[in-house]
Amino acid sequence: MKYECDMIEDLLPLYKDGACSEASKKAVEEHLKECPKCQKMLEELSDTAIDELIVKEKDSVIDSQSRFFKRKSATVGGVFAAIFAIPILVCLIVNLATGHALTWFFIVLAAMLIPTSLIVVPLMVRENRMFYTMTSFTASLLLLLGVISIYTKASWFAIAASAVLFGLTLCFGPFIACRKPVNALLKNSKGLAVMAACTVTFFLMIMCIGFTVKTASFFPIALCISIPLVMLAWAIFVVIRYIGSNNLVKIGVCTALISAFSYWGVELIMGLLIRVANAAPAMYSMWTMGYAIVGVVIGAALAIIGLIAGSKGDKNNENN
Repeated sequence: MKYECDMIEDLLPLYKDGACSEASKKAVEEHLKECPKCQKMLEELSDTAIDELIVKEKDSVIDSQSRFFKRKSATVGGVFAAIFAIPILVCLIVNLATGHALTWFFIVLAAMLIPTSLIVVPLMVRENRMFYTMTSFTASLLLLLGVISIYTKASWFAIAASAVLFGLTLCFGPFIACRKPVNALLKNSKGLAVMAACTVTFFLMIMCIGFTVKTASFFPIALCISIPLVMLAWAIFVVIRYIGSNNLVKIGVCTALISAFSYWGVELIMGLLIRVANAAPAMYSMWTMGYAIVGVVIGAALAIIGLIAGSKGDKNNENN
């Protein structure tokens, strides 16, 4: 035979996977015509029964371990739930024994739901833990505020609840949008959905405050201040998310926007306040306008540098 079996045996795995060169492939095929031993070895390599058995065993071990940890998590979650039930039971007995007719007991019960949502729910839920944890935490927090409001006969629940919703949306909205099952629904619109949710909850908070304080001038003043600020936030979001350019251009544009708003935006807000609420006109110094102009110039310069760098990079890529 022209080639040694040891050399062919080293090439057989590559030959089977089609990863060897044409010269090696030709050498293996010539050798196989004359060597029954190497033919048998190739047949054994082509037999996928062993690979399938290994895959099945691996899946079985993973599934078994997954069920084991789920049972352990459920057990630990049940233990924590039992621990949290102890102070609730004690408060119930004390509340009844002192003749308070289950008044502040409901506050304790609602308060204990908050650590339960943060500890027990992640241990008990098998899928979409982040979503269900934050949902149950938000619901328990709103429930606690509602119970306290009812117990104290206060009228601040709408303000507190809307402020909590806005704060939680602002802090945890991006995380929820990137986790199951929300990410499957939003797909490539996660940032837009989070911005929309923050805007809606913000104006919901403004509405709740306005309807609670019942001051005629509140809504004109609040909207004159908040709408330009929200528009600035949306403008920055659109620049960062949807402008198809490099980061230096985005930084420059955002710098120019914020600098321009620091003077002309505030001037616009004060002009609106003068019209709707008879506010005193604001006094601006030349230094304030100067800082705004400098910021706009710096932002424009950064954007121009970014555009030049981006065009040079594109030319280099075309040349390569």
